[in-house]
Amino acid sequence: MQVKHLLLIAILSLTAACASQDALDENLSETQLYQQAQQDLSNGSYTSAITKLRTLESRYPFGRYAEQAQLELTYAYYRNAEPEAARAAADRFIRLHPQHPNVDYAYYLKGLASFDQDRGMLARFLPLDMSKRDPGAARDSFNEFAQLTARFPNSRYAPDAKSRMVYLRNLLAANEIHAAHYYLKRQAYVAAANRGRYVVENFQGTPSVADGLAVMTEAYQRLGLQEPAAASLATLELNYPQHASLSRGRFVPRESETDGRSWLARSTLGLIESDAPPPRASDANREVWRQYQQAQQELPEEIRSPSTPRRADEPAQGRSWRSRLTFGLFD
Repeated sequence: MQVKHLLLIAILSLTAACASQDALDENLSETQLYQQAQQDLSNGSYTSAITKLRTLESRYPFGRYAEQAQLELTYAYYRNAEPEAARAAADRFIRLHPQHPNVDYAYYLKGLASFDQDRGMLARFLPLDMSKRDPGAARDSFNEFAQLTARFPNSRYAPDAKSRMVYLRNLLAANEIHAAHYYLKRQAYVAAANRGRYVVENFQGTPSVADGLAVMTEAYQRLGLQEPAAASLATLELNYPQHASLSRGRFVPRESETDGRSWLARSTLGLIESDAPPPRASDANREVWRQYQQAQQELPEEIRSPSTPRRADEPAQGRSWRSRLTFGLFD
């Protein structure tokens, strides 16, 4: 989506938010409030829907639509890009109505809110590496989807939750590898080896296991521990002979033994790098991103976000340098 469109949406949203501050007609019945909220949800006016659903709940706490309004309030918060509010609303619904026939939907929305929490507006314009982001929201989402699949294995949302858990597990493993490479770069070889071993022991089946073995091999070699280094290398060669660290039967360390960075890079702790090659996306990170796109495409239609990334087989739109520089303002 182009920035000029985003600006227009922001202006319209602000106008709608200001308009929603006006007090609703006190003579509206419970049914009228609920119907108006449903119309707002259908039109994508989530801020207005949130106002009406909250008003409905406060005016008619024991009415016929009270429980449904609480559940739909969670959905409205999620679609309005308010993940914390969505999670809080889901927790409240689960706590108040643990036996509700649609309580599995509350668990599902709670997991989705955490799933999308780290992906803001910048992710639409910049090629962010999700394995380098704070994994807190990913862990929360994994645990929430795990609760859903454990409590409601036959839920209609369980298959999608399970596929997202696979992606999240791969993402968490890739995040550990990113931390391990950071330690290698800083010559903290014991910490790097521990991170690599943690991935190998706890994330079997993920694309990052090969990277974990490579990290262990490099770290053990730097430490002069020949026996564990040889064992890690043998496992890597046996199971992942095509790994990027193996070249013509030889192991190629990723980091040089001495810190060859410039004085500017060293003095700023790597915040400012000079003459450094661009970061190369690992196989694990590419797989994580592919799975995220697939998970977004498989989102149920009724809660699918308009910002869902395009499919891999859809052609990318060509953009000029001026368009990229101005985020599409002068297309």
